[in-house]
Amino acid sequence: MSLSPQKRILVALDTPDLDTAVALATQLHGLVGGYKVGLEVCTAVGVPQIVSAIAGVGGNLFLDLKLHDIPNTVAGAVRAACKLGPAVQMLTLHCLGGRDMLRAAVAAAHSMSYRPLLLGVTVLTSLDATALANELQVKPSLTDYVVHLARMAQDCGLDGVVASPHEVAAIRAACPYIRIITPGIRPSWATEGDQRRVMTPLDALRAGADYLVIGRPITNPPPAIGDPAIATARIVSELEQYNHNV
Repeated sequence: MSLSPQKRILVALDTPDLDTAVALATQLHGLVGGYKVGLEVCTAVGVPQIVSAIAGVGGNLFLDLKLHDIPNTVAGAVRAACKLGPAVQMLTLHCLGGRDMLRAAVAAAHSMSYRPLLLGVTVLTSLDATALANELQVKPSLTDYVVHLARMAQDCGLDGVVASPHEVAAIRAACPYIRIITPGIRPSWATEGDQRRVMTPLDALRAGADYLVIGRPITNPPPAIGDPAIATARIVSELEQYNHNV
């Protein structure tokens, strides 16, 4: 997928405060491809409100609601998200909801005059192989399980998947044309935080990712790096190495 380094970056606005989210989106306007808004800010201020506010400063949204419910309920939520309009360019739902739920979501999206890309969340980046096996009792290896979920998402008509950068290469080999969005991105100068399976931006692109979800390294960079705009410019500069080599 041919995208500029800026377009590949989706900044995670992980804050409960609408003013903070809008200020970050305003500061980074034109420097990144869009903004991921998730449960924290959506629960705090409401989905239509955050969509309207970010769209108002020219931002595109990756609406990370991780829908996971019975098929009829998820279909209704997808239709409601479609009605929010073209500012919402991506919407997530959990692959663990199963084929019937995923197909109901796709059918609902295609019934609307506008629809965002539907992305299936595979395994959260906060889970590692030990947690998957011991806590969730999943028998296949983490990589095999993620690839299984990606294939299911593709078979059900989803546009892409969300996965750890460490599973991107395996997904790309199994599903060459599916969009892959990956969180767990940490530049070498940032801390890992609570993410267990992380990778640098450049290595994630080399593995086959299309979009990179980056939060704290941009929204709260180390003092030695500077402000969010400077941190973004530093990451873009790193990604340009990839564009020059392909």
